[in-house]
Amino acid sequence: MTTLLEKFYEQDYYLWLMKNVALVREGRFSEADFGNIAEELESMGKSEKRALGSRLAVLLSHLLKWRFEPERRSNSWKYTIIEQRRKIRELLSDSPSLRHELDKKFAYAYESALIKAAKETGMDMASFPQNCPFSLKEVMDKSFFGDTD
Repeated sequence: MTTLLEKFYEQDYYLWLMKNVALVREGRFSEADFGNIAEELESMGKSEKRALGSRLAVLLSHLLKWRFEPERRSNSWKYTIIEQRRKIRELLSDSPSLRHELDKKFAYAYESALIKAAKETGMDMASFPQNCPFSLKEVMDKSFFGDTD
């Protein structure tokens, strides 16, 4: 049997959210829609992991461009590298348990970075190393930009 709260979840997410917040704050747990609350909490965790992987891919793609297209280096690329590192550190500061995800996401993020760098530079994917030329430590080092000189 579908409750009114479950209907709100399907028809008016914000209303559903606010009603559940009120119920939990009032200690009326038996009335809250915990089935959907659990799904939402799980989804939030997945979203954080996706954000970490996405930011890592953008960071890696800009490091690749910086290394392999030195003649096109710009402040825009530099500040994208700086900003992605800052956002990754912020994610890890807010959720320290995500730190172990960096290692897990690294290879996948590099695959995405290869595609992104090739698309944005017009270079063939074969122009870039198939394995990441940077260590995770280098990638997160504020002073590292991937220069070979």
